[in-house]
Amino acid sequence: MAPQATAYASAVLIGARAVLIRGPSGAGKSRLALELIEAARGNGLGLAMLVGDDRVYLDAAGGRLLVRSAEALAGLLEVRGLGLLRLHHEPQAVVGLVVDLHAADAERLPQPGRQNTDISGIVLPRLAVAVNAEALPVVLAYLLSGRLKAQV
Repeated sequence: MAPQATAYASAVLIGARAVLIRGPSGAGKSRLALELIEAARGNGLGLAMLVGDDRVYLDAAGGRLLVRSAEALAGLLEVRGLGLLRLHHEPQAVVGLVVDLHAADAERLPQPGRQNTDISGIVLPRLAVAVNAEALPVVLAYLLSGRLKAQV
């Protein structure tokens, strides 16, 4: 098992896999997490639950990347202008997709080889979202295409 790594990211469990949301401060990680939870429920994607917000721990184990919340932040989601919300949460999940917000390498039509990222030796699908792009429609399109389920 690889050593545990801290990531300043959010994670949402959608069905059987988590979406890991990365990006600089103020990029909208928490907002996208909340939007995904609400949108997944309304789009028939099944279970949608917060894993962690702001700071998560990543562990590579058995060829999978596991994500869990920092204990002090478990179940908390920060909403700018509102404060902290307490949500039902899943303590740990297997990452199935990485979303990078404000990605400098975001492309309108990305090349297939550039749609992956390597975290702790685990290669995962990646969506790069440009600075002024809306992330939710892109992530929902990916989820509704069945690609996340296909990795199970």
